[in-house]
Amino acid sequence: MFRRLFRVFLKLLLWFVLISFGLVLFFKWVPVPLTPLMVIRYFESDSPKILKHDWVSIDDISKHLQLAVICSEDQNFLNHNGFDFTAIKKAIENNKKGKRLKGGSTISQQTAKNVFLWPQRSWLRKGFEIYFTGLIELCWSKERIMEVYLNSIEMGTGIYGAECASQYWFNKSAITLTKYEAAALATILPSPRTYKAKPATSYIESRKVWIVRQMGYFGNLNYTKSK
Repeated sequence: MFRRLFRVFLKLLLWFVLISFGLVLFFKWVPVPLTPLMVIRYFESDSPKILKHDWVSIDDISKHLQLAVICSEDQNFLNHNGFDFTAIKKAIENNKKGKRLKGGSTISQQTAKNVFLWPQRSWLRKGFEIYFTGLIELCWSKERIMEVYLNSIEMGTGIYGAECASQYWFNKSAITLTKYEAAALATILPSPRTYKAKPATSYIESRKVWIVRQMGYFGNLNYTKSK
């Protein structure tokens, strides 16, 4: 009986690996049309039933925005292999001290979660997140991870991706965003249904200034120098 169950488990595991690897390879070239979060948000009981999502090439997304999210969310994005253990350690220490909770998730981890998984926190989801993060780091370039990330993230109620967010908040295309507009969008990412990119509160304004300063320290964004 045990051997039988074990064989069934191995078969299921093999199918999961094959299907997940196939999906990651598929989305290496094909735009992600929909994510689990988009579907869940749409069908929530208090949802306004809005879903705006337009995929654009990374060449049509301002380098300012690409750099702003790196400086805001994951400054070691170009150097790590999906996990920033220094940031994770700092987050754990910060949380132990009772300060504001910080996750320490990289852009790669957030991309894996957004595209392949559900939003609720659990050890099971975290395990899948680690698995998919490893897969996309293995199969995708850093530039592709950024492209998928900026086309999939939530940037307002029912607003997903850089192009829709740019149109919604600033009435312009994502390619034309200024440094401060890009910083404003990066600022709302931790809580996109609460924070507003425009008009900016004093907190958002101060955070924008900090991100723009970090962008200056970072310098030019060059994906070819990653890892």
